[in-house]
Order: sequence, then C-alpha cells, then structure tokens
Amino acid sequence: QVTDIPELCLTAVKLSHDRTGARYLHLAREDTNNLFSLQFRTTPVDSTGVPHVLEHTVLCGSRKYPCRDPFFKMLNRSLSTFMNAFTASDYTLYPFSTQNPKDFQNLLSVYLDAAFFPCLRELDFWQEGWRLEHENPRDPQTPLTFKGVVFNEMKGAFTDNERIFSQHLQNHLLPDHTYSVISGGHPLCIPDLTWEQLKQFHATHYHPSNARFFTYGSFPLEQHLKQIQEEALSKFEKIEPNTAVPTQKPWDKPREFQITCAPDSLAADSSKQTTVGVGFLLPDITDTFEAFTLNLLSSLLISGPNSPFYKALIESGLGTDFSPDVGYNGATREAYFSVGLQGVAQHGVQAVRDLIDRTIEDVLQKGFEDDQIEALLHKIEIQMKHQSVSFGLALTSYIAPCWNHDGDPVQLLQLGTQVAQFRQRLEENPDFLREKVRQYFKDNPHKLTLSMRADDTYSEKQTQKEMEKLKQKVNSLSPKDKQQIYEKGLELQTQQSQAQDTCCLPALKVSDIEPTIPLTHLEVALAAGETPVQYCAQPTNGVVYFRAFCSLHTLPEELRPYVPLFCSVLTKLGCGLLDYRQQAQQIELKTGGMAVSPYVLPDDSHLDTFEQVAGVLFSSFCLDRNLPDMMQLWGDIFNSPCFEEEEHFRVLVKMSAQELSNGLPDSGHLYAAVRASQTLTPAGGLQETFGGMDQVRLLKSIADMADMGPVLRKLPHIRKHVLHRDHMRCSLNATPQQLSLAEKAVDKFVGSLGGGEAGHKAERPRIVEPVPSASGGSTHIGSPRVVRKLITDPTFRPYQVKTHFLLPFPVNHVGECVRTAPYTDPDHASLKVLAHLVTAKFLHTEIREKGGAYGAGARLGRDGLFTFYSYRDPHSTETLQSFAKAVDWAKAGRFTQQDIDEAKLSVFSAVDAPVAPSDRGI
Repeated sequence: QVTDIPELCLTAVKLSHDRTGARYLHLAREDTNNLFSLQFRTTPVDSTGVPHVLEHTVLCGSRKYPCRDPFFKMLNRSLSTFMNAFTASDYTLYPFSTQNPKDFQNLLSVYLDAAFFPCLRELDFWQEGWRLEHENPRDPQTPLTFKGVVFNEMKGAFTDNERIFSQHLQNHLLPDHTYSVISGGHPLCIPDLTWEQLKQFHATHYHPSNARFFTYGSFPLEQHLKQIQEEALSKFEKIEPNTAVPTQKPWDKPREFQITCAPDSLAADSSKQTTVGVGFLLPDITDTFEAFTLNLLSSLLISGPNSPFYKALIESGLGTDFSPDVGYNGATREAYFSVGLQGVAQHGVQAVRDLIDRTIEDVLQKGFEDDQIEALLHKIEIQMKHQSVSFGLALTSYIAPCWNHDGDPVQLLQLGTQVAQFRQRLEENPDFLREKVRQYFKDNPHKLTLSMRADDTYSEKQTQKEMEKLKQKVNSLSPKDKQQIYEKGLELQTQQSQAQDTCCLPALKVSDIEPTIPLTHLEVALAAGETPVQYCAQPTNGVVYFRAFCSLHTLPEELRPYVPLFCSVLTKLGCGLLDYRQQAQQIELKTGGMAVSPYVLPDDSHLDTFEQVAGVLFSSFCLDRNLPDMMQLWGDIFNSPCFEEEEHFRVLVKMSAQELSNGLPDSGHLYAAVRASQTLTPAGGLQETFGGMDQVRLLKSIADMADMGPVLRKLPHIRKHVLHRDHMRCSLNATPQQLSLAEKAVDKFVGSLGGGEAGHKAERPRIVEPVPSASGGSTHIGSPRVVRKLITDPTFRPYQVKTHFLLPFPVNHVGECVRTAPYTDPDHASLKVLAHLVTAKFLHTEIREKGGAYGAGARLGRDGLFTFYSYRDPHSTETLQSFAKAVDWAKAGRFTQQDIDEAKLSVFSAVDAPVAPSDRGI
C-alpha cells in the first residue's frame, strides 16, 4: 500500500512479511537524517520490570557481535545522530538515525542481531538488572546489598513525585491488564525477577510476528528490506504472539484512591503539598478520528489562559499548577484524560473536585469560541510545516502506540484529512464538541479521583521496605548460595575490568568523516540605520523564523537574579491594548510561539571574557502570511509591556516555581555541573544565577511571598535596560521569496523601538576590543559585519568550591568542572576528543558498569569548562574518586590509536549533526 501524504512532504509504503507476519512502514522523504526503528509489543503482568531489564540486556552482546556492550561501543564507531532504546507501558522501541549510508547498514546489523539473537548472559542480567553483591565485592565480610543499573535507574525515577502520580493514575484507571503494573519495574519488585523469566519473556515477545519495522528518509527502501530479510526475517517462522491487550472493562461507578509521596523540600509552601486529579477513560486510540477530536478537545479544555480549566483551576489560587499528566494521554490502548491541581492544601481537595465538575457543566452551557478552535487548527498547520532535524524520530514516536494495537499508522499521519473532517463535523453540527464533553466527561462513570499527599516519613518507609526485602533475600540464602554470590561478584568485576576485543563490530573510519562543512550564505543589513539584522535564505516550507538578542550589560547587578522571571512572564501579562488573555489568543492565532530567555555567551577565545555580560534572546516563528502580525506583537511587547496584573503574575510565579522544583530529580546532573562551574569563570557565575540552584531557591522564596508587589515592581526597571534597540541584533530565516517582505517587517519593528536611556553605564566590568563575529568558519557573510562587544571583569579570580545539596533522593547526581582551554585554543580540539575518549573507555565502565549509576561521562563546552558528571548514581565520593582516576588514566596514556579514532568519530557525529533550516547561520 503506497500513499502520498503531501502535508508532511512524504510517501508512505506499508508492507507485511508473508512468512512471519512482521509489519513494515517506510516513509520516503527528502531528508538525509535517515531513521530506523524496531518495535515489539511487550505486555508484562508484574512490576519486576522484565521488558525494561530486557531492553538493557539485549544491548549487551549478541550472536554476531558477542563482545560486551556493543550498543555503547557503537556510539564511538558510528556517525549516528541518535541511538537509544525505550520501554513504554506496552511496547519497547529501538530507534537510531544517521546521515551516512554505510553507517546505517552497520547500525541496522547491530540492532537486528541485538533484538533477535542476543546472548542474554547471566552476568549481563546481573549488571543491568539487579544482583545481590557485597558492598565491597572483594571482601565477603562486608554486608550484601542490592545493585544493578535498572534497579538504581528506577529508584531515581520514583524520587520524582510527578512520576509517582502519573504511574498510579494509569495503574488505577486501567486496572484489568498490563497497565495495572509498572513496565519499567518497581524497585521493590525488580529483585523478584529471575534470569530464566528474562529469557522466557524474550522468546515470547521478541519475534518478527510481534514486531513492527519502521524506516524514514532518503535512503532506498529496497536495500533496507534486503538486509532485514537476510539478517533476521529469513531465520524465523510465523507464530501467534498472544500479546494483544484486551479492552478495559468499563466501570459502572466512579472510584477514588489516595496515595503518598515524599515531601518536596523546595516546594513553595510546605503545608500545600497535595496533588489531586480526576481521570476519565476514553475510547480506543485506533479510532483515529475520534482520537484526533479528543486530543483537540483536551487542548481546548486545558491549554493557555483562555481555556476553561486554566481559568477555573489555575486562577483559583487553590494550587500552584496543573496535576501531572494533565490532558489527553494516548499512550495506552484506550486513551484517558485527566485534570487536577498540585500544590493544594489537604482541606482544599474537595474544592478542586467540585471546581472540575462545575467547569464541565460550564463548558456544556457555553461551548467554545470560534477563535479558540481556529488557534488550535493554526497550531496543527504550523507544526506540519515546521521542520525539525529529528522528524523521523518524532514520527516513529507519534505512530508507535496506535500501530502497536493494530491501528493504521498511515491514517494517523494524514493530518490534513483529519483537520478537513473535523471542520466538516463542526459545520454540520455546531454542538459536536459539546456532545463529546457530555459523552466522555459528564456522563462517564469510568472516572477516577486520585489524591497524593506528602508524607514526611515516606523516604524512610521506602528505605525500610527495601531493607526488609534485602533481609528476606539474604535470610533465604544457604552458605553455598552466599559463596556463589561472592564468586559471581568477583567474576563480574573481572569481566568488567577486562580489555574488550571489539574487532567483531562494524565501524566507520576517520576517512569517512566529511572533510568540509557546508557553507551557509548570510546577508547582514542595518535596520533603522543602526541595528544589524542577519538574513538567511533557507527552504523553510513557508515558515519565517525571527530572533533578537539584547544586551544586559547596563543592568544593575542586584536585578540580575530576576532576569529569568522577567523573561518567563514578559509575553504572558498583556501588551499594548491587549490584556493577557487576548495576548495569549493572538500569539496562538498568529505564531508558533514567542519565547524569551536569558542567554549567557561566553567568549570563544578567553575564559575570563564574555559577551555583554549576558543578554536576553527573543525567538518566534510564524507562517509567512502572519509575519506583519507577529512583528506587531513583538513591537507591543517591547514598547508597551504590561506589568500591572499582580494576580496573574502570582499565578505565573507559582507555576514556574513548581516546574523548577519538579524538574530537579530528572536534571540533577545539570544543576550539579552548573554549580561546579560557578566560581571558575565569570560566565559560569551568571549561568548559576540564571539557571542553577540559586535560581530555584530564589523562585521558591518569591512564590512564598504574601505580597509579590515589590518583585513585580522590579520588572519595569529591567525593561528599561533590555527592551530597546541599543546593543540589539536580529536574525531572520525564511524562503528567498519572503526575504524582501521580511526585511520591511523587521525594519518597521526596529524603527518603532526607542533607544536606551542616557546615563545607563555598564556595571563594573569593562568593555574590551569589539570583535567581528562569525569570521571564517562555516558562514559566509555579506557586509556590514555584526560587531560583538566583549566584557572583561578585572576583579574576577577563579577559585575552588565544594558543594553538597541535601535533597530527598535515594540516588545522587555528581558534577565536577575544570578550567581548561576555550574554543579557539589549539588544545581545545584535543580536550574535546579526550572527553569522548574518557567517557567511553573509562567512566562508563567504572561508574555505570561497576558502580551501577544510570549514566556518567565527560564533556567539554565551548567556554573551555571540562565537566565530569554522573546521573542517578548510588555513590557520591567514590564517583569523585573515579573522576580523579580518569585524569590519571588519561595522563598515563592507557589508550590506543584506535580508541582515539573512535573518539574522533564520536566528536564529528556532533559536529556534523544535521541543522534545521530554522537554525542555519545562527
């Protein structure tokens, strides 16, 4: 079956394999970033995490590639633009992408062999899943403890209260089959998984009859089919996989559940830590049009300040933000919708429930405004035209749930048809959406109310349960078992420490790297006589991308910490004649979004200079027909922003504080690295101010204030230093046909802006020689040149600081930074190769394989800061020792020329990563 899908500029080819029943979808598109993915329906019946442990273990060696961990080894033998594997609730996905045809064949060979013919060695199961092992594996007198990568990963995952809530919501709303368990594994159940069960699960689930193959891009389909047939499918016969998920039996009356979680030490108000949500079961996701309609309806109900639930819940002051997993969830066979609040006082739970019921009644009465529906349909149109570099990955992720349950993936991609059908339904029946609200929300007895409250003893209870589980396991061991555990621990350590023979793995050579970088042609013109604007003609598919950068170098130091808050609320409080609701509506109707963020630009040549202290980056995109409207919106935001709405400001602050707090468990390694860099360069100090733990704590303290007026009154002061055309520069990417119109629109915008106020002097640091930017390299510029002013701080001296943040996590995130050589220094390239080398050949083995952390590595930034990090790590000081040993290992030169060549490949896969038309020349 061959189908043209013009709205996504692709042709879909759907196939099935006669002998095994395997399904195949190829999406042919003029895109050099080609993607392959292999998907199995995996439906566990317990929370031992068997599909997740299996996903890790199949990548540890296979029949054709028996060396240890070929997956991680291929990261350095390939120019891949993406390599990973994911375990969802009911499927497991193995995707990779690359721009190199030979690399595609190499990776395809490794992935096929890993999935269909893995070794599944017992020691690999021990390392990746779980094991009992002595604290010191070489000393049988030390106590036995639980270890394992997945075990620690899931301990880390369940430190995230949002994850706990979302997991329980799904488990309780769909309790009849596989959705009632945790596919990733619960830390208390993972130790019940046996090696035999793992092998059995592979035998029944990882078979072509239970598989879906997907390819995307410009490489020829015939070559893919030939290789997949020869290396995998020809070796199998058809079986009946019996992995189908039955439909959930609908309830005849609503249900309620209460759960607990750890208190959030950074939450804005310690007495308000309850989350409450209401979930409704929706129909099967394979009914494509119904799923499309309900997804749209969900956005109408919850997205932005004009939506009914935002007005009713967020602006009620009862909580800080929507509950986790809010809106439409189409990842399970039957979809569900949930809505609620977090940051609620325990006594406010009933009020939230009443508000949800009342809002549904209101929607039934009033329906939706035409402009709200148009704004959403506009969003779909612009998303179809916007080109991301990982479009193949986005498509495979988008179709995976529906295809997993035998839905038609091609139908799912025909968004233009679905939009047309939706418009037609609305025209025929203006009450179409209200009827859906009645059917699925008002009259739906399959409704779950879930509340989660913070329990001060939660973490201790979890630790206690883990200790009891450990005790139970250890008590059941005979002396012979204990001896065996000790010997197996030594065997695993020996295996992990052995040099690996990787000659069986395919590899690209350094000579396969493209010797040149494609040139991007740029033109620079002065708007309104003085503001440089960079124009870049690109095949943007009728979308225009605009950016502006404004300096902060006159901003008083005491206002700097408030810049991120200024940026996050600037486009959300109203501007010109528009209040904040009207502004949100216009942004949705006319643009693909308007973003404002603080931006630190370290200098490429000197560690102690950085550009204009820092600045604010403004970015947005729109369909070309809407460019004048988008520039008018920016004009209003710059010239007449509104900072009067204190009530709405309070709502925005609380949401931001909650989001930052919720992001800590997942991003701990980033916060650790930013803090470690704080005292090494002036730019590092600014990064901490703008995006580190200092910022999290500041926002928490603002969210706690009874009167936010004093903070709100700081924003107009920041505005005076930022929102003008002095020290501003802009860029615009559009199709060649659009550039002359675009130039007029930008000129008009810049011409409408005022200059900075006289008398604003630079704060403390002094400006050094201005330098022309983008000289040489990959960019050809038509004059005049963009001149960047660099700042140096004569009082700055780097010094060392050690910091430990105490947070209620059972695993750690560790970061260490070293001042090395900036981007233009001849040593920078060697250090860049070293970072990849030390990650692959030392840190991965020491910290992940032996230490059991989920991730670890080293990286070098353009600013010359060399960073070591670990992620969801059961150790802390031992990891810091491993970082020190990594330096000794590198100094001693314990690596080969082949190791260096592999690290170079890894470096160049990032250097030559595809760049979207929207980002070229930036």
